[in-house]
Amino acid sequence: MADYYEILGVDKNASKDEIKSAFRKMARKYHPDVNKEPDAEEKFKEIGKAYETLMDDEKRATYDRFGEDGLKNAGFDTQGPFAGGFGDLSEIFSSFFGDFGFGSPRQQDPNAPRQGEDLRLDVELEFEEAVFGCKKDVKIDHLEVCEECHGTGAEPGTEPIICKTCGGSGKIQHVTQTVLGQFAQITSCPDCRGTGRKIGSPCHNCNGHGRIEKEKKLEIKIPAGVDSMSKMRLSGEGDCGINGGPAGDLYVVLHVKPSDYFNRDGLNIITTLDITPAQAVLGDVVEIRTLEGDKKVQVHAGIQSGNMLKIKGAGVPHIQKQSHRGDHIIVVTVKTPEKISAEEKELYKRLYEINTGKKHQETLTEKVKGAFR
Repeated sequence: MADYYEILGVDKNASKDEIKSAFRKMARKYHPDVNKEPDAEEKFKEIGKAYETLMDDEKRATYDRFGEDGLKNAGFDTQGPFAGGFGDLSEIFSSFFGDFGFGSPRQQDPNAPRQGEDLRLDVELEFEEAVFGCKKDVKIDHLEVCEECHGTGAEPGTEPIICKTCGGSGKIQHVTQTVLGQFAQITSCPDCRGTGRKIGSPCHNCNGHGRIEKEKKLEIKIPAGVDSMSKMRLSGEGDCGINGGPAGDLYVVLHVKPSDYFNRDGLNIITTLDITPAQAVLGDVVEIRTLEGDKKVQVHAGIQSGNMLKIKGAGVPHIQKQSHRGDHIIVVTVKTPEKISAEEKELYKRLYEINTGKKHQETLTEKVKGAFR
């Protein structure tokens, strides 16, 4: 069975853009109008079949699991797009990629409505703001429709005229003949800068652009549970559209400042608790800081350094299900005191004698010391 990835010369993890680029290259090479080798037509059909399969998510998934036989068993057409013959290069590339530059390409109306550009805004949050959610007042600079000319770019009372150089298409086309057929090189019209229209009297407010930059204030509602690099999309809050098109969107990227006390692991909050050997042996009730204030927790007798305590439901809320929260995990560390009082020292010595059955010895004997020299 043919390996579709090998036919196109791409890796099995190739993206659609990589597959499209590979097909473009291989189709140019093996099209029978260009390549006169006897097997060129068969190779070209295989290239088309591979491309059609790998660009379809459902077909590709089936092929990856079961191969070409799996496609047939699943009821997919495995003949490929050129089983019934094929036309010239311009027709083929047009069907796959739209206008590719062969023959006479279709022209896009330069005055058709176009969506405005998307914008990005980075917002910094305190740790607690990210956990519990908040509202942020922000300012953005964006493009709005000029109030004077209403987006035409022409001084009020005048109208733009059709560009005579390009006839309103906004593009200039130069056709040359190559071994691959006719190749059309298309450039923006230098007279109208690709708009297809010329403005005799530019609007005094926007200098003929139809849009002006303005500062806008927004209140952004940050949901509880967001984390660093979380993204929010505010529909229609980007730059205004062109020729009456819709506005773009505003993408808000959140950056959460680290806390001096809390560490976050998914929905869980992690803190450390230092206790004394006496607390570890006897157990204790201690007060710790949580996201919602100080709380008392039970340290059970005999706890070891590295053991963990848990306060259920005291962590970070789930961003989509606010009633569900993570836990607060407390990592216990038994801290050995570096300095103790004379009274404490006597008590520790007594405890040592009870535990070991012998007197405490602070320093090595001279004989033992010599063994380490």
